[in-house]
Amino acid sequence: MTLSRPRRRSVLQAAAALATAGAVPASAQAAPLPARAGEFDFLSGEWRIAHRRLKAPGDWDVFEGEATCWSILGGVAHVEELRIPARDFSGMGLRTLDAASGVWLDYWMNAKVGVPGAAGTPGRFIDGVGNFDTPDTEDGQPVIYRGCWDQITATGCRWRQGVSRDGGTTWDWGWIMEWTRGA
Repeated sequence: MTLSRPRRRSVLQAAAALATAGAVPASAQAAPLPARAGEFDFLSGEWRIAHRRLKAPGDWDVFEGEATCWSILGGVAHVEELRIPARDFSGMGLRTLDAASGVWLDYWMNAKVGVPGAAGTPGRFIDGVGNFDTPDTEDGQPVIYRGCWDQITATGCRWRQGVSRDGGTTWDWGWIMEWTRGA
């Protein structure tokens, strides 16, 4: 059976379309999905927190803390009240979903100051890991500061704060918080 030129062209076009089905340009693959309401719901509840904060290379300050967290406004905002009784410290984290830009904004307030710090740090969750990055300079060199939520389960999670001096290829983690759900 011989196909006419127009028919043959249609068959070849259909075959080419099937062969490339599911192929997405690299730029489209790299674009993360927008943040969604409820992504911080895992943090709602009572928590015990084991802190490790790097004082000097290999020298960690280890201390305990606790937190109470709420998801509000249908999951587009999340409040964290952090308490470290042994240090006479408390503070509040506020995370809000910027629906227009598709990212979360993470704000922090020390209770002794009573004013939120800098502008919210933007971030989003990809494959169960929430990264919140702030580009900056250190000694005249570009750095990226990152807050990272990972190892999220029904009974625990981890938050880490680190710095990258090589554009995000490697990270030096200077503060690690292991969260365990309270009773």
